[in-house]
Amino acid sequence: MTGTTGTTGATGTTATRCPYCGWPDDAEPFRVVSRHGTGSGSTVWTRCGCGSLQVRAVDGRGSRVVSRSRPADAPSGRTGR
Repeated sequence: MTGTTGTTGATGTTATRCPYCGWPDDAEPFRVVSRHGTGSGSTVWTRCGCGSLQVRAVDGRGSRVVSRSRPADAPSGRTGR
């Protein structure tokens, strides 16, 4: 069973889809922003179709979203100062 909910932010994500637009995490990213080699594979920064910035870890276990931001126009849930 595939869920659409999860945690977001610096602690990573447990979602299998973007919580903002529903795009599957295992689908091709909408746009690759940058790639960086690491000791265990690579880190790929991608932009989802809804605008969410995602960090993907790519290694021998495959590719997974480890962090994502809200799209620029999504409400933050915070009250303004």
